[in-house]
Amino acid sequence: MPALGADMEAGTLLRWLVKPGDAVKRGDIVAEVETDKADVEVEIFDTGTVVALLVGEGEKVPVGTPLATLGPAGAPAAADTVSPVPPPPVAAIHRAPPPAAAPPAPAPFRRGGRVTPTARLLAERLGLDIAGITGSGIDGAVTKADIERAAQAPRGPVTAEPARLRSSPAARRRAQDLGLALASLPGTGPGGAVTLADVERAAAAPQPPRKTEAPPPPVPRAPGPDRILARRRAIAAAMSRSNREIPHYYLGTRVDMTNALAWLERTNQDRPPQSRLLYAALLLKATALAVREVPEMNGYWADDAFQPSEAVHLGMAISLREGGLVAPAIHDANRLPLEDLMAALRDLVTRARAGSLRSSELADPTITVTNLGEQGVETVFPVIFAPQVAIVGFGKITREPWAVGDLVGLRPIIRASLAADHRASDGHRGGLYLNAIGRLLQEPEKL
Repeated sequence: MPALGADMEAGTLLRWLVKPGDAVKRGDIVAEVETDKADVEVEIFDTGTVVALLVGEGEKVPVGTPLATLGPAGAPAAADTVSPVPPPPVAAIHRAPPPAAAPPAPAPFRRGGRVTPTARLLAERLGLDIAGITGSGIDGAVTKADIERAAQAPRGPVTAEPARLRSSPAARRRAQDLGLALASLPGTGPGGAVTLADVERAAAAPQPPRKTEAPPPPVPRAPGPDRILARRRAIAAAMSRSNREIPHYYLGTRVDMTNALAWLERTNQDRPPQSRLLYAALLLKATALAVREVPEMNGYWADDAFQPSEAVHLGMAISLREGGLVAPAIHDANRLPLEDLMAALRDLVTRARAGSLRSSELADPTITVTNLGEQGVETVFPVIFAPQVAIVGFGKITREPWAVGDLVGLRPIIRASLAADHRASDGHRGGLYLNAIGRLLQEPEKL
């Protein structure tokens, strides 16, 4: 189970997108994981063959728990692929009471009774009615084994095809919005999973004539209040830890955006709307390039020491429509041309709000930017995302009196702020960093 943030302690494996025997390569999406903050697509960082799945769908396991085993290309699949319950710690074994002489007979399942998460997901995939299955677990709970036995028993045809239910979170949400049935779409993802691109292709294909009756509006797929509350608690816990453990210092400055906005206007003149640059791309690129001059801002505080990062993976704070906040990374932001950086930003925001972020995007930001200018905020006082050591905030652009030589006029001004870790740097270095950002924004053609 990957650590998708310093505050993450456990995650729930929602769905496997591979099976034992599948060949995988670095970067493939192999599973979907639910955390308190978001649903995340888990990437694999090696190449080979999936030998065994060690965690069942619906199980919540601590960070660091092995999810699967990988072998060389062509390795045979293991016979027993899922170990649903990890063994208890040794101390717990010594404290466990002796087993009863004879286990009680399983109680029949009742509607509204307990169902294990793995059993519920498996029943959904197989199209089984849980209410008609007898539970053999504790207090009559329906288990995965009960579902498997019911699946082998003779039964009527099912309308849903299990393989068609393999899909990414973004594909499911988009299909719901468009009123498309996932079971009718061919999947091009790993193991035949339906991807967002498959849904978009189906939506763009010619559709048969429809009846005059208007279809019912799609039902929004917003998380329930419990999930939103869990997100808020996770964010609050991370920010409380940051304020408690990191000795913050704060700096702020004003930056004249006249040159940047004039350059943007000239650059966007002949561009179609969908490929135009926003000034946010300039802010991100300047933030990423400035760490070349002040590398103490880019890296992590770990093992009681600052660990600088050669790469600049720029985290971007993104608010989710239903509530909550994530800060995934744009990888190697300092090396991306502005056009690519703008495209990466649009893609990241879209996928963050669709619930299809990748594990690497959440695990490795080296410095973060929060931009609240669109919300009308003039000054931002951000809190560092541990174990990072700095975060930059930008407010909205306002027209303010500004002296140029001996003349005073109205200029477009943006306020930039910095929160940094006093263990890794000091106010002098932080001031140099903010000054570097402002200087880079005066020469947008060089970004």
